Amino acid sequence: MDLSGEYRIPAPRERVWAMLNDRDVLRVCIPGCEELEQTADNAFSARVTTKVGPVKATFNGAVTLENINPPEGYTIAGEGKGGVAGFASGGADVHLAEDGAETILTYTASAKVGGKLAQLGSRLLDSTARKLADQFFAKFAETAGGGAPQAEVAAEEGAIAGALHRVEDAASGAAHAVEETVTEAAHQLSETAQKAEEALERQAARGVLGGPLVWGLLALAAIILFYIIAT
Repeated sequence: MDLSGEYRIPAPRERVWAMLNDRDVLRVCIPGCEELEQTADNAFSARVTTKVGPVKATFNGAVTLENINPPEGYTIAGEGKGGVAGFASGGADVHLAEDGAETILTYTASAKVGGKLAQLGSRLLDSTARKLADQFFAKFAETAGGGAPQAEVAAEEGAIAGALHRVEDAASGAAHAVEETVTEAAHQLSETAQKAEEALERQAARGVLGGPLVWGLLALAAIILFYIIAT
């Protein structure tokens, strides 16, 4: 599988070269990259999760930089193993050319795959590889033309911290409001229960047949009846 492409980067060649050797920049730009650690001056270990058609796998591998010629270019060589999904290996020659304040990046790459990936067919593999390459260089061009990566990261971290702080404040305020509402509701419920209890006590004091008034009338009627019988 062979690929080639050309991309215009809106940044000077020296800056593009520095970013192509920046581990943090590469980690952000590589699609699906979860880890990228420098193991030597020109070597990295990487873990990348990607999907090719129906096959999704996490590849653990190694990347080395060869034929280094700053700031004009280098060769990237790497290989990765994705378990039952198979393996992938290959390399790419990257060249940087100045064009005023911008840089023209060209590359030629070749790769081979094995395992389940090899069974997917060359057309699907080529289209996926092209898509991943376009995603990488689009993100790289955006990062290179958007200011220093460290500044971008700091700004993003600041924005995230501010958002989290606002969320915490809102949550705290909401919790306080809920607590006040629950307390007030409990107080009202207590008052209602007390009034209901008092009402029940008053009803109980009247008795089952209507309380003292009814019993008084019944007693008066009994006295009258007794008087009539007696006379």
